[in-house]
Parts: sequence; structure tokens; C-alpha cells
Amino acid sequence: MYAEERQQEILRRARDAGRVDVVTLAAELDVTTETIRRDLTLLERAGVLRRVHGGAIPVERLGFEPALATRDEVMTAEKERIAKAALAELPEDGSVIIDAGTTTGRLVQVLPADRELTVVVNSPPLATALASRANLHVIMLGGRVRGKTLATVDDWALRPLACLNVDVAFMATNGCSLTRGLTTPDPAEAAIKRAMVKAAQRSVLLADHTKFTNTYLATFAELSQIDVVITDTGLDLMLAADLAAAGPEVIRA
Repeated sequence: MYAEERQQEILRRARDAGRVDVVTLAAELDVTTETIRRDLTLLERAGVLRRVHGGAIPVERLGFEPALATRDEVMTAEKERIAKAALAELPEDGSVIIDAGTTTGRLVQVLPADRELTVVVNSPPLATALASRANLHVIMLGGRVRGKTLATVDDWALRPLACLNVDVAFMATNGCSLTRGLTTPDPAEAAIKRAMVKAAQRSVLLADHTKFTNTYLATFAELSQIDVVITDTGLDLMLAADLAAAGPEVIRA
């Protein structure tokens, strides 16, 4: 088993059981305890586990939300594939919302230069990246900027969304489950995401496979409200089928 595969297995076990133990992992994965400790350190730096005495706990169990820069360093190849697959969902012209997030940020990077679009964003970094593109009309939603995600929230962001009608909303999420739908830790950010989905004729979720084992505090959309889920090939085929049965088309990029 390669190191990356072992680390993903450790993360899966932590999320399934709520905790992992160094000694048990070393015995079951046939490596030294020092190797497991190094793996846990790397996973903690990636913002997905928190080290505790003798093992680690998944961050969602602690109500902990990793910062944007930390999340941007995780699952990078998968996020890039998801973003490229999302290009097929762009309208030829018209308007889109691009939600704040690391995978949606990859979509901003690969937007075609020859497409005339109005792009609504709630992220100052994404607005800055888009503003110099001559073919794009960029609308930046105002409001309070959350330090964790660099997303604008609260009333000044909500008010414009109530008046908008866009073709496609490209959404990010912290968690997604069959029973709880799309979830995020912060209620204020959930309110913005909820309004984005409502403002769009079609909603496309961009989420790597690790998001489908998490549930957070605030639900902002049911799966039936999402038209397309674009994820990576790490998503279990049976879970992908269950998600599709709930409503959206599921694409594993």
C-alpha cells in the first residue's frame, strides 16, 4: 500500500469509527507506529484529522472547520479533474454563480477565455481572479467576509441574491449525505448557499469523494434540489448509485 493510499484508509477509518488508535493502525496496516504517527501528522496538517493522545479524531467530530489555505492543499488532483468536468455544465452565454470554495476555485482557473458570461461570486479572491478577464462580467456580493472561507455572508450578500435569476450555480459543500443533504458548519454561510441554489435554474455540486462521509451543523440544500453532482472516482459506486436515486445526475471524473 502506497503512503497516500494508507493515509486515505486511515482517514476513512477515523470517520467511520470516530477515532483511530496508533497501535491498532500499525498492526492492521502492517507498518511501524512511527510510520502511523507520521501519517497522522500529515493528515493533521491537511486539516482533516486532529491528533489526540494515542491516536486521532476526524475534525468534523470536533466541530472544527479548516481554513481555506489548508483545504486548498488537499485532494488537489481530484479537484482539478472535477473542475474540468464542470466545464461541460457551463452555458454558452448567460450567467452563473460560483460559490466560494477550493474546488469551485479550480473551476475559476479553467474557465474558457472565449465564453461571454456574467459571473456572480461571494469570494474576494475569486472576484480578483476573474476581474481581469475581458469576456466576463463579474458581480461581487458584498457583506461580512468570513476569515475561515473568505466568503461574504449576511444581509448585504443575501439581498442581491433574492433578485437574481442565473442559469447555473456551481456549489461547494463541506459535507453531503443521503439523509441530511448538503451541509456546512456556519449557519450564515449556509444561508448564502441556500439563496444561491434558489436563484439558479440548475445547481451543480462540485465535491471530492471525502465530502460524502461528512455531516455538519447547517443544511443548505437537499439532494433533490441539485441537478448534477460532479465528484471523483474515489466515490464508492454503490454510494454514487444511491445519490443518483435521490435526484441528481452523478459524474465521477
